Amino acid sequence: MAWIAVAVGGALGSVARHGLNKLVLHQWPLLRFPAATLTVNVLGCAIVGVLAGLIASGRLPMRPHLREFVFVGILGGFTTFSAFGLDTITLIRAGDSRQAIASILLQVTGGLSAAYAGFAIAHK
Repeated sequence: MAWIAVAVGGALGSVARHGLNKLVLHQWPLLRFPAATLTVNVLGCAIVGVLAGLIASGRLPMRPHLREFVFVGILGGFTTFSAFGLDTITLIRAGDSRQAIASILLQVTGGLSAAYAGFAIAHK
């Protein structure tokens, strides 16, 4: 049953990621920086932080199968660190080292900061 929950959640997360990517790319079609990936990663990390904080504080009880559905399925399908890696390699191969470094710094610090902030806010 857990495998089905993860698969369904993953499909939902992937569709949500694709929709958000399309929205960001529609807003900034000429932007070379991977803003869609950055948006998804930071938002996904913030959601993970908030949910983990709520669970840790006892304000959001969540059964193991539901956790797998949400964290592994939905959020695993939504966040895109594999796309982050590919975007970074693509920028480097295109000779755009500055954009690659900026992306790495923003993805990592933005994602970790969002996860920390979400956890801290929700765990109060």
